[in-house]
Amino acid sequence: MYLTSEKKAELFAKYGKDAKNTGSAESQIALFTFRISHLTEHLKKNQKDFGTERALTRLVGKRRRLLDYLKERDIERYRAIIKELGIRK
Repeated sequence: MYLTSEKKAELFAKYGKDAKNTGSAESQIALFTFRISHLTEHLKKNQKDFGTERALTRLVGKRRRLLDYLKERDIERYRAIIKELGIRK
């Protein structure tokens, strides 16, 4: 499995305040970004996997909504997470 609980804890510790802070916008955006990159690599090899394509589209939408929320609330946190994760926009 590509996403173990250790990997999740590592992402939450790095982008959230600590490993227990799983609900912050930054940690959720980081988790979605990790999953998006994994699904993108999968779709490069399996072009006809339309279920995964739909899941990827939904994940991108969820991440976009979280980024929009963060942009409204705190522009500095938004800019920091964009820069740290290397997301275009």
